[in-house]
Amino acid sequence: MTEKEKMFAGKIYDPFTEGMPKERTIAHKLCNAYNKTDETQAKKREKILKKLLPNRGNGVYLQGPVFFDFGTNITMGENSYANFNFTVLDEGKVTIGANVFIGPNVSLLTPIHPLCWQDRNVFFNEKTGNVTNLERAGAITIGDNCWLGGNVTVCGGVTIGEGCVIGAGSVVTRDIPPNSLAAGVPCKVIREISENDRLSAHPEYFAD
Repeated sequence: MTEKEKMFAGKIYDPFTEGMPKERTIAHKLCNAYNKTDETQAKKREKILKKLLPNRGNGVYLQGPVFFDFGTNITMGENSYANFNFTVLDEGKVTIGANVFIGPNVSLLTPIHPLCWQDRNVFFNEKTGNVTNLERAGAITIGDNCWLGGNVTVCGGVTIGEGCVIGAGSVVTRDIPPNSLAAGVPCKVIREISENDRLSAHPEYFAD
């Protein structure tokens, strides 16, 4: 397997080979360019996103600033939205469904570093002649029609089912089943979202 194949397969890989450092640098430069634009510069933003986030549906909107490691490993469905400071370390594949709301300061983090420092620290790889480290990556999947509140962190290897709401400040370390209201550190299911949560069931929310 190539190092990239290992990366996508969730195996230990060397992140400083096969052009990956250059790809990350390109993505970081594109993020920086995007972050210097504002919402009135739609054409300029679209030109940047064609390179930074090519796998996106119609109507995707990123408020910015954004911080991606590759961008090309992210798929984002139509009409999905991310608020300020959207951070995605997309060493593993990141799949975001359609109509997903992402609050400010949300992080999707696919890298998984070893727990033991003896395995985690950087070292000199004699085969490549580079200083590197060993890590693996876990894919992240977020289903359609989800809402991730502000300051949510999703860790590598997690799937959030469609229709979920993840409470602000949660750290999601395990899969969340569809149509769940979940929150906490670590994030846990509170209950299933039901018809009683529809606005039509709560006329008190509406002004006369």
